[in-house]
Amino acid sequence: MKCPGLYCGRMPLENNTFSECGACDRGWKRNEEHLCEPCYDNLVLYDWLFLAFAIIVPLLIHSFLIDYTTQQRKFSKEIIFLYLCAVAEVGISAILTVLLSEPMLSFKIYSCGVNSLSDWYTYFYNPTLRFEKTLTCTQERVYPLQTMVLVFYVLCVSFMLLFRPLMNEKCKPKIEKSSLAIYYALYAFPLLAIIHSIFGGLVYFAFPYLSIIISCAANAGHFAMKLDQSMKSLFITSIMDIRNIIIIVGNWILFSFGIISIKKLFLLFLTPVPSIFYIVTSKYTSPEIY
Repeated sequence: MKCPGLYCGRMPLENNTFSECGACDRGWKRNEEHLCEPCYDNLVLYDWLFLAFAIIVPLLIHSFLIDYTTQQRKFSKEIIFLYLCAVAEVGISAILTVLLSEPMLSFKIYSCGVNSLSDWYTYFYNPTLRFEKTLTCTQERVYPLQTMVLVFYVLCVSFMLLFRPLMNEKCKPKIEKSSLAIYYALYAFPLLAIIHSIFGGLVYFAFPYLSIIISCAANAGHFAMKLDQSMKSLFITSIMDIRNIIIIVGNWILFSFGIISIKKLFLLFLTPVPSIFYIVTSKYTSPEIY
């Protein structure tokens, strides 16, 4: 017997019987016979890239917050330790998230796959029977992409609260406001969780382009903070200052990540174009010429 709606199915019971039509359990999906079956598919490359993007975003936020709150224009030993601590927090959280996913304690992840945008929003596809009763079939059809990212955020916050205060105590004599990065991050992660819960499907299909946009915006913001906007000064500081080099290379990596995600490898030669374009055209946008 067929089940109404796009995601309603029958769960197997004892004695080769099946339940009434309803939501499939987590880690299960409806097949063509309207029966729920366990998901044993492997994550495709695009899914791994989406999870990589979910890891990159907290790294970018931590890097920005550390840079913004410390207001250090030169890399010191204390600043480097803060950045390494943030990388360790995110890295450990990512590894644990994978190990906690099915099959547990393995770097292999079972997946139900993603076929369309509607798979992320099964709540809006609950069928109404005879225009009277709504059959609830809300489920994580994109298992495990929805909950994995949320678990990852929880772990990031947990390890940040565990490690960062200790690191800040060591850096506090030379960097007074380093603890502010923690407070700001405590606002950022709940916001990330809300965005993922509501717009996760849109981000899933748009993250390659978001990576390129974020890279270009970060590149422009970095150069715009320079007091001397002359072409010569921008070029020299971009190749002589280690802090500038790391920021620019980081933006290039994010730009390349977006290009790779949309499978347009022949466009990788465009990676340095945003930086070159800003440096070359900076003299035409300087307020001094007006």
